[in-house]
Amino acid sequence: MLVCRSRILSFSSPLSAGTFVKHIPSLKPSTSFPSRINRKALTTTSVLKTSHFETLNPRQKEQINLYVDALLDWNQKMNLTAVREGSEVMERHVEDSLAIVSPIQSSYVSHCEASCEQLNLVDVGSGAGLPGIILAIACPGWKVTLLESMNKRCIFLEHTVGLTGLSNVQVIRGRAENLGQDHAFRELFDVAVARAVAEMRILAEYCIPLVRIGGLFVAAKGHNPQEEVRMAERAIRMMGASLLQTFSVESHSPYGQRTAVICLKDGPTPRKYPRDPGTPAKMPL
Repeated sequence: MLVCRSRILSFSSPLSAGTFVKHIPSLKPSTSFPSRINRKALTTTSVLKTSHFETLNPRQKEQINLYVDALLDWNQKMNLTAVREGSEVMERHVEDSLAIVSPIQSSYVSHCEASCEQLNLVDVGSGAGLPGIILAIACPGWKVTLLESMNKRCIFLEHTVGLTGLSNVQVIRGRAENLGQDHAFRELFDVAVARAVAEMRILAEYCIPLVRIGGLFVAAKGHNPQEEVRMAERAIRMMGASLLQTFSVESHSPYGQRTAVICLKDGPTPRKYPRDPGTPAKMPL
């Protein structure tokens, strides 16, 4: 299902490219692929603690406050977050989401050899819009797609997009496994991000097929994801990507730190991936 500003459009699964093309401009991936990019050594970078919210302009702060109010209001009717206080939402969700902006920008400029001013980004398993809506507010030049499988969450996302006046966001109801096999979306995005969705082996199969060759997959993880990342290296390689670096950012989470794991898409994803819906979670690579 594709959620548009004025209505919700249904479609059967697997996704029909024709259904989407009528409503979303189709950007087809190139049929010729560049030679594989040399794999960079995995490095770790620390980002000093700061209030990212305070760096925003007044309009952006207003948009985030509108989003937080809506989240707390709708959370009384549906399960969007376990956090119940506005201050906690700001500290644990908004600040954590804003913290990955710098890692995305610096990694993209350094390794993708392109400007990061107008990224085409997909937030896989967006849930309550974290980090996607926050990224769209902080970076108005980015085109942000919020991919979410649950209809009620898509309705909330569409409500908040209208409430905050965001013109750079589209909400899609669907599964990553289906979109990854749809030619209108496969290897389309500059960056795919995911936060609090699944372990890295599963995320790799969800996200990397959606990323263009030369783009980035960014997973927002906890304070100590090293073992999880190590176990996912094979799956990441199978999807045509390689581990690039990790960014440690100070956080208001219980351990005081979170990690952005950055992967570079340096080759095409084999056509058999992603597998059928539900298979990546049941049988991780």
